[in-house]
This record gives sequence, structure tokens and C-alpha cells, in this order.
Amino acid sequence: MSHALIVEALRSPRGRGNDKGALRNIKPVDLLAQQLQALAHQTALQTALVSDTFIGCVTQTADQGANIAKLALIKAGWDDCVPGLSINRYCASGLSAVQLAAQQAMNSDSLAVGGGIEMMSRVPMASDKGPLTHDFEFQQQTDLIPIGIAADVIATQEGFSRQQCDDYALASQQRAVAARDRGIARSMHAVKDDAGLDVLAQDETPRANTSLESLAALQPAFAGMAEKYGIDKLMCKRYGLTHIDHVQHAGNSPTMADGASAVLVASPGALARSGLKARAKILATATVSADRTLALTGAVQATQQALARANLKIEDVDLFEVNESFASLMLHYMKHLKVPHQKLNVNGGAIALGHAMGSTGSALIGIALDELERTNKRFAVIALCGAAGLAVAMVIERI
Repeated sequence: MSHALIVEALRSPRGRGNDKGALRNIKPVDLLAQQLQALAHQTALQTALVSDTFIGCVTQTADQGANIAKLALIKAGWDDCVPGLSINRYCASGLSAVQLAAQQAMNSDSLAVGGGIEMMSRVPMASDKGPLTHDFEFQQQTDLIPIGIAADVIATQEGFSRQQCDDYALASQQRAVAARDRGIARSMHAVKDDAGLDVLAQDETPRANTSLESLAALQPAFAGMAEKYGIDKLMCKRYGLTHIDHVQHAGNSPTMADGASAVLVASPGALARSGLKARAKILATATVSADRTLALTGAVQATQQALARANLKIEDVDLFEVNESFASLMLHYMKHLKVPHQKLNVNGGAIALGHAMGSTGSALIGIALDELERTNKRFAVIALCGAAGLAVAMVIERI
């Protein structure tokens, strides 16, 4: 059985997703274009050979609107014959984009690109004002609640304490700082200004001064909202709980970030014709939708389905790169799949590195490949969950 091949996977460093972030003055179309330019340069790619480009972007409005996928290709100087499509599968968008690119490459025996862009400093989350966040009547009718409250409900169901969540968050920070101190990894491509000078060469988001004491001082992020709108009472009734433990706060939740990423994939035939070399095989993918109210548990089922399709077991996998939607969800993922922490997000995750929503999934591919190559390991799982129960997983094998 032939598989789609990953030729290269690049990502920008992640900047803080607020008005103090280093990337704040870069336009999203330019940030993505820089990664596309780097992808073409590092692979000596003839861009006219690319049959399609899929770019994840969650908040497609303002300067992330109007099909930023195609506009970034134009800005990057790629051949006009290369199509572009922007997609939104919430936080799983970037990985879904690579999944679609792999399907396109295999179906048309060609090269294709998947990637993502999100600049939360310039286009804040929910600024597209969709019904998920801005239509209260719709939310009541469908039992869709803010995902932070969902994370607290899951923590309550599973018995995860505030201390356990904070312990996980501290480990994420420590691992991210250690990885940053090792130096720039292969997948990271610095963001430059118009003069060609580095604006950001390393992830800006990890906080080396994080401690259990500083985390313990933070107030729960979602308790007030849950009380104001009566959500705790509704969740207790829906899931048979006596109360909700609000354990999530700013320090054990994903940091909002700016970032872009791009992954070049190929069919075996297209790889041979182009003279390119592959870094990995995509063995299997899975897309699922789970409980829409709890929303964030689907990465477990997506991982199970993808591993079954790859004919692998949890113990066969060397590395798991899973978006840290919230600390309680990482504890849930490890518990239900029996994934040891020493194999999960070994260089930190979104709690420390930041979550540039549309870009994270495709960025994790490069992060996983860098680590597999650094440690001479073979198999990795990349997985993300998103709002309304959506989740995607991918199994890759290093070549």
C-alpha cells in the first residue's frame, strides 16, 4: 500500500497573540507567505507542480478573510496556476488541511501543500461573530457551551484536581523552555521584516519564570461566566454531577498566539518525478466528532481510529504531539489511551508554546518530525480536538 509522503514541514516561531506580541505588525498574508517562500526555497520546489494548497484559518475575517490561502500564494510569488483553499475545522484546521493535501496528492498523483495561519493579535478569536460564540439563543438550543467550561466539566467527571492540572502546566513550560534553549529546530523558519532582519527567530510564548506558586495564585477563568449564565446547573443535570470544579485558569490553558505553517506532501510518483526527498510517510488519518457539549474529548477517538488504520498500538508509538487545549484534557487523553507523559508533548505544548488556532495542527507535524529525527525514533501521532466535538489525528512514520 502506498502512502502520501511528507517532503518538508515548516513553521514560524509563535508570537504572543496580543498587542505586545513580536509579530503584531506583520500582516497574516505576509506571515503565511514567508513560510510558503521558505518551503519553496528549502526544497528547490517548482511551485507550478503543486496541484492544490489547503490552509487552515479559524477566524476568517478582516485581514485573515477573502481566501487567505490563495492570496498568500500570490504574495509568496508562487506560480499563478497553484490553487488555494481556506478551511475552518476550528482548532484542528491545520491538520485537516494537511490531510486534505495528502488526499489531493494521492488522488491526482501530484504535489500538494497543507498549512495554517492565525494571528490572534490582529484578528482576535470570535471576531467573525459566528453563532458558536455570538448567538446565545442558538447556544441554548444546542447545548453548546464555552470550551473552557467544558474543560472544567471534564475535569470534574474525571476527578482531576487543580493541583494535577497545574503540575501538567508547569511541565509544559519547563519542557518548552528546555527545547528553546537547545536552539532552533529544523522546522522553524524565522519571521523577517521588509529589510530582511529577524523579527522573531524563536517561540516568544514560553515563560521560564513559571512556578507552582505562581500558577496557584491565578483565579479560575470560567467560574464567573458559568455562574452568570447558569451553566453549572445545566451541566450537573446533563451529566449527573453534584457540582463543577473550576480548575482551569490562564496558566493551565492554551496561550493565544500568532503563527503560520506549511507542509509539502507528495504521492510516491510525484516525489520520484520531482527529484525531491521525503522526511516521513502519512500512515493514516482520522476525523471524528464527539460529544458536542463536552467538545474536547474527540482526540481520544481520533487517535484510536488513526492507529487502527495504521495497524499500530499505543505502545508502538514513540511520540505523541497533541494540542494542549487545556491541562485537564491532556490528563484525560493520557488516562483513556494509557499514554505515558514521557511520550506526550516532550518539548511542551500550547499551554507554553501558544495556540495559533488555524496553524497549530500543521505546525505540530514539523515539531514531531524534528523530535523523531533528533532522537532517531520512528512513529508519531499528531492529534487535535476542536469546538463542537470535532477532532483530527494523523499517524506518521519517519523515513
